[in-house]
Amino acid sequence: MNSPTPIWRPRHNPWFVALTVTLATFMEVLDTSIANVALPHIAGSLAASSSESTWVLTSYLVSNAIVLPVSAWLSSVIGRKRFYMSCVALFTLSSALCGMAPSLGALVFFRVLQGAGGGGLQPSEQAILADTFPPAQRGMAFAIYGVAVVCAPVLGPTLGGWITDNYSWRWIFYINLPVGIVSLVLTHLIVEDPPGARAKGLRANGGLDTIGLGLIALGFGALQIMLDKGQEDDWFSSPLIRTCAVLSAVGLIGAIIWELRHPHPIVNLRLFKERNFATAFALIVAMGLLSLGSTTLLPLYLQTLMGYTATEAGLALTAGAVFLFFVMPVVGALLSKLEARWLIGCGLLLSAYGLVRMAGLSLDASFARVSFDRVIQSAGLAFLFVPINTAAYRFIPPEANNQGSSLINLGRNIGQSFGASMVSTCLDRWSQVHQGLLVGHLTPFAAPYRLDLHRLSLALAAHGASIGAAQSRAAQVLYDALQRQSTMLAVTDIFRLMAFVCFAGLPLLVLLKRYDPRGAHVAVH
Repeated sequence: MNSPTPIWRPRHNPWFVALTVTLATFMEVLDTSIANVALPHIAGSLAASSSESTWVLTSYLVSNAIVLPVSAWLSSVIGRKRFYMSCVALFTLSSALCGMAPSLGALVFFRVLQGAGGGGLQPSEQAILADTFPPAQRGMAFAIYGVAVVCAPVLGPTLGGWITDNYSWRWIFYINLPVGIVSLVLTHLIVEDPPGARAKGLRANGGLDTIGLGLIALGFGALQIMLDKGQEDDWFSSPLIRTCAVLSAVGLIGAIIWELRHPHPIVNLRLFKERNFATAFALIVAMGLLSLGSTTLLPLYLQTLMGYTATEAGLALTAGAVFLFFVMPVVGALLSKLEARWLIGCGLLLSAYGLVRMAGLSLDASFARVSFDRVIQSAGLAFLFVPINTAAYRFIPPEANNQGSSLINLGRNIGQSFGASMVSTCLDRWSQVHQGLLVGHLTPFAAPYRLDLHRLSLALAAHGASIGAAQSRAAQVLYDALQRQSTMLAVTDIFRLMAFVCFAGLPLLVLLKRYDPRGAHVAVH
């Protein structure tokens, strides 16, 4: 009788390993949102227009999206630890170059390098955590990772605004240098590759799948540009967006056909045959949409309609991030006692409740009300992120952890891109729809409008305006109020749409396999 294969365990304390790899990931996720508020300063400093400066964001996202799906293959070629350290080094060096960029073109190029380095960090960290911790402890490990991934996008705009206002936009990139150096040193000393993750080289991996790599780069690169620039360019009325849509479809469909037939694919799509993994992928896409969609919409509502500053809007979201910091470990501990599907169900219902409450916000909502609603929704995200990631790895073999991590992170990235794009598009289109419905009430035939116009005209005339100027100004004030109300109605509609996404995810829970949370054995298939 053969003796069982010994289970690999790291030489160093696994919690030190978790904190070490989370450090660089927090830095990378923070950088996806920290530059947003600095764009006007970057445009002014580098003599660029506002539309040109947005390529600082788009270039990073495109590069990030291309590297995500191929990071598992790269890890197997050069070794996971070596690949992870290469990503940290590239991200850190390119951050310094971004800070020193003399022109917009140079900054965009360095952001492409930064996105390439950052794209490999999250899937590598998840794979490291999945190998370092046994299944019963992965919940707590992913909780540490979840704090970085979910909280960093919330803190990014606030931190970026503070740095830009008090120092220079260049320091939003320079602050990555000490973090990157510390991460490199700690990774070299603490992190190690398990036997199944060691470098196999190009020959052992069947050579470089150049066609698959090209199709994936084309498909995801074009998709990211389309989602990021679609609303800005009025979607399919733009030749650029139409071209990107065609290229994305050709690239992604071609990649799926090619990778399924290739003996050594660069992306292992066969993992989707495993029911738990496929379900977790769908759920992580939905979670990414909810996470970034709400994080994008709330600051727009607070700054555009409520008159909050960027810092005040950031503080309203920070309450949810702080709450997440304490809830994530609780969720991780619960995963050792409850199946992931029950916690995911709680997360979907909590998120839906928080979003329904947000759909009841108005133009006179208090800071406390907004913060409390965000806390509820953030609690829902905590009950989603950790259990979904745990469920994804539960039934795939350890040697597939690299590939699984790349695909799960790709799913979250796709969801976030769709979430941000959905918010910008729906806000613009639905505001116009509501304005068209409400403007019918601003006519001389509507008694409430005539009364409000008369009262406001008298008030303005009492302050020295002529009768004609007072009436003109009063009409403008009422029209501005109508526009604000139209936008407010669109905001509440989008929150309702996101709540519907939560409810739509509940039927997927029946597809998740049952298991004993206290052990690694499957209970029911």
